[in-house]
Amino acid sequence: MSGFASLRLALSAAFLGALLYSPLAGAQSAAAPAQSAITLGPSGLPLPRFVSLKSGRVNSRVGPGANYSVDWMYMKAGLPMEIIQEFDTWRRVRDADGSEGWINQSLLSGRRTAIVAPWQRGKGGQINLLKSPEKDARVVAIVEPGVMGTIKACDGQWCEMTFDGHTGWLAQSVVWGAYPGERVKD
Repeated sequence: MSGFASLRLALSAAFLGALLYSPLAGAQSAAAPAQSAITLGPSGLPLPRFVSLKSGRVNSRVGPGANYSVDWMYMKAGLPMEIIQEFDTWRRVRDADGSEGWINQSLLSGRRTAIVAPWQRGKGGQINLLKSPEKDARVVAIVEPGVMGTIKACDGQWCEMTFDGHTGWLAQSVVWGAYPGERVKD
């Protein structure tokens, strides 16, 4: 791989464990959720939609209110979440592993982030971050499944993303944080 600086971005199993904590954790599906028909929620915003966590410590509850018990605690600011339901100021969210819960809207941000191929975590393999949105473009970095980055833009087939200061393009099909065919602008 000469001719470019190879950068390997990886999340270790220990780091993934630090991202979230669940006393009720069971086996979760790592498959990317299928996009369903987009409707407007009570807020007037589309459902489903992607957002991210504002804080580095966010409780996910079993119901839409502070009186409901906490079943997940997320420990990573910027983690992408999919809002699938709204009730008052509470949002029912789904994470990349398929776990669902309720989070107050004040703890969510419209900033778009994504996780690279979370369904491939632990299976090895690498994904090339490309200089331009073309399959034969120069590789600017190599990322491993499970790495989180910030979405700058998506054109429906490719997403421009930044990982630890390195910006490049990934096929939208390997990104959990943007729907297939969705266009995203920074």
